[in-house]
Amino acid sequence: MTSNAITWVDTVTKLDERHAGAVIVAGSHGGGYAAYCAARAQVRAAIFNDAGVGKDAEGIHALSYFDALGVPAATTSHLSAHIGDGKDNFENGVISHVNETARALGCRVSQTTRECAGLMLAAPAFTYPVPAKEESRTVIADAAGRAEVVVIDSLALLLPRDANSVMVAGSHGAILPMDDRILLAGDALGALFCDAGFGKDDIAVSRIKKLDLHGKPGAAVSVHSARIGNGMSVFTEGILSFVNETAARYGARVGMTAREYVSLLQDTFASKTASVPVRASEP
Repeated sequence: MTSNAITWVDTVTKLDERHAGAVIVAGSHGGGYAAYCAARAQVRAAIFNDAGVGKDAEGIHALSYFDALGVPAATTSHLSAHIGDGKDNFENGVISHVNETARALGCRVSQTTRECAGLMLAAPAFTYPVPAKEESRTVIADAAGRAEVVVIDSLALLLPRDANSVMVAGSHGAILPMDDRILLAGDALGALFCDAGFGKDDIAVSRIKKLDLHGKPGAAVSVHSARIGNGMSVFTEGILSFVNETAARYGARVGMTAREYVSLLQDTFASKTASVPVRASEP
């Protein structure tokens, strides 16, 4: 939706050329992948959720990213607005960090998102180069023949063909108001997300809890253990901070490494497959 050239969106992965020149208030975290998606759309300015800031301050990476391009950017506190909800960010967000380009327009910490976005309208709209982005999707085959692991920077990169894989995503685990499909356009045997600091009303693990209704294991790693928006960091560095009931029944626990969790799921699904009797063919 749009308000006087200010547009709010639940996820920057849906931005396109129609958003060029707009001030974007996003439900997305401010990590590198989100910054890339916003820049690709040539936005005038952008406000993200700081996702608890996290490891290497990745939750506010967009600030330096856009400063280098001469574009204003800011983040709101993850405790002030639901991550994944652009409207809540616009209506209830409180600014936690601003970049130098935004500061020059009068944007500052503790402003409301609405006030900050209004000041950003004074920024010029122009075309700027988008830095190259490294591969955001990796499929890892298992030498023992267990389920593949699909490592993605954003849940938006999960595909229908991933249905028999274990998904590791850099994304937060919140349900989006604009699209409440559990795994969006794809599917997976089990899932791993980033907890984004849990945030307002613990919204950042709402998707993971809902996976229980589908009998799917889900978990999140601490945003302080891995870089949000970076699936490979979640996989190689993440430490579990939350597990849903299904994952807990499989043996997942808080404090487990992401690699241990993924291996646990692979073993569980391999054992389930092996226990299914093979039906004899008709003579």
